[in-house]
Amino acid sequence: MMDRRYFLSRTICGLTALGMAPAAFRTAAAAGAFEITRTTAEWKAMLTPLQFEVMREEGTEPAFSSPLDKQYDPGIYHCRGCDLPLYSSDAKFDSGTGWPSFTKPLPDAIATKEDRKLLFFVRTECHCRRCGSHLGHIFDDGPPPTGKRHCLNGVSLKFEPA
Repeated sequence: MMDRRYFLSRTICGLTALGMAPAAFRTAAAAGAFEITRTTAEWKAMLTPLQFEVMREEGTEPAFSSPLDKQYDPGIYHCRGCDLPLYSSDAKFDSGTGWPSFTKPLPDAIATKEDRKLLFFVRTECHCRRCGSHLGHIFDDGPPPTGKRHCLNGVSLKFEPA
């Protein structure tokens, strides 16, 4: 007979194998793999609920909700979690998707990993390389010169005008 503990452990093992385990089971931040680490309480104190959901739980903000989607002034986009410069406005373009989009990051700004949360569909997820905050995803349908579209959540970013 299957008891609740057995069922729960098998569910977690199965989700982990599929890459769908809860963020607490799969983040490198929990293992101290980033230069800047904070406790969950510290992150919650410094972020809004939406920012926390996106940046720490790998959620997605609603399309067309970020004022940064239509921000085209010269400047630099920084990580909201640790202020690391991530993207230049020179690499920004209007993808029409409703999220701020860039052709490339600044050097040594992001880290990537496979995202298998959608069964049978592998995406490339991008994070701040310094604090591990979830930024968005990278797709192969961007404009020249890179052909990449870094589709980011505006709540993960801070814009600093030039």
